[in-house]
Amino acid sequence: MSSWRLLLTRPEEDCAALAQSLAVAGVASSCLPLLAIEPVALADGQRRQLAGLAQYQAIIVVSKPAARLLLGQLQGAGLQAPTAGWFTVGEATAAVLQCAGLQVTFPVQGDDSEALLALPALRQAIAAPEARVLIVRGVGGRELLAERLAEQGASVEYLELYRRCLPAYPAGTLMRRIEAERLNGLVVSSGQGLEHLQQMAGADWPQVARLALFVPSPRVAEQARAAGAQQVVDCRGASATALLAAVQRSAVPASQGASH
Repeated sequence: MSSWRLLLTRPEEDCAALAQSLAVAGVASSCLPLLAIEPVALADGQRRQLAGLAQYQAIIVVSKPAARLLLGQLQGAGLQAPTAGWFTVGEATAAVLQCAGLQVTFPVQGDDSEALLALPALRQAIAAPEARVLIVRGVGGRELLAERLAEQGASVEYLELYRRCLPAYPAGTLMRRIEAERLNGLVVSSGQGLEHLQQMAGADWPQVARLALFVPSPRVAEQARAAGAQQVVDCRGASATALLAAVQRSAVPASQGASH
């Protein structure tokens, strides 16, 4: 058994799956979802994007909720998705689309924007004259991806299918959970997850910031350090495999929990 005791903050369904993967590897965890997925109603322009997916040289889906909601919208509208031209940031998101029979390319090493941008298949797709790229995502996030693609000459559009909200919890819930379960590490899967963690911590943030914080990318690591987090571990990916590898190579702090 590992001595790590981690707080997981992903949306509820993903949290449960991650906790199960960690338990198999002997790592204890506690789920406190800090991201709730709220689908948004589609405007006419977004419906036109859905109907015209075949016109894009690359369709980039950045998360599992985006993939699930996109497939649901296509099914609800009676639309057939093109089988090729799909890209995702990570393997888990790719698996959702692959189950629907789509051909998806994703980075095998590192599931972040930088790794995706380095893929030869994506570079080839956007090398086409007047290449169009659609990024399917929640409201806000991954601006770096669009900026880099635009720099390479692609015309980039967003299809935003959901908002990420902070669920309502009683004041003090975060510190009570950390202390009651003697947690010594925190896991966030995105920059917005980190923002919600800080928001949830409130006045307790200086104490919470002493705990080891596992993050998915250099960008979120930088954001965490700027916010005052003292022990930031970059997992170079948001998958269970990336987190587990980071946990196994990280020394457990001598003190247990934020109250010590």
